[in-house]
Amino acid sequence: MKTIKTILCAAILTVGASSAFAHGNITCKEYPKSEWRPHTELQQKLEKEGWVIRRMEKTATCYEVYAKDPKGKRVEAFFDPKTFERVEE
Repeated sequence: MKTIKTILCAAILTVGASSAFAHGNITCKEYPKSEWRPHTELQQKLEKEGWVIRRMEKTATCYEVYAKDPKGKRVEAFFDPKTFERVEE
C-alpha cells in the first residue's frame, strides 16, 4: 500500500512540474518596458477577434495569455508586447 501511495505522489508531482514548463522556451523580441503596449489593449483586440480570456501574465519578454481561441480551443499563447503578434515556438 505504501508503494502505491509513493508511486501516485511521484506521478502527480511529475505531471504538475511538466505543466509548469509546458511552454518551453518562448521568448519575444526584447523591448524596453516603456515601449510595451498595455495588456488591456491586447485583451480588447483578442476579444474582438473572438477569444475568451481567462488570464493574462507578463513574462520577461512577452504577454502570456490563457484563453479559448475563436475556435473554442483552450490555449496558452504568447504575444509580442509591442506589436501584439503571436509568438510560436
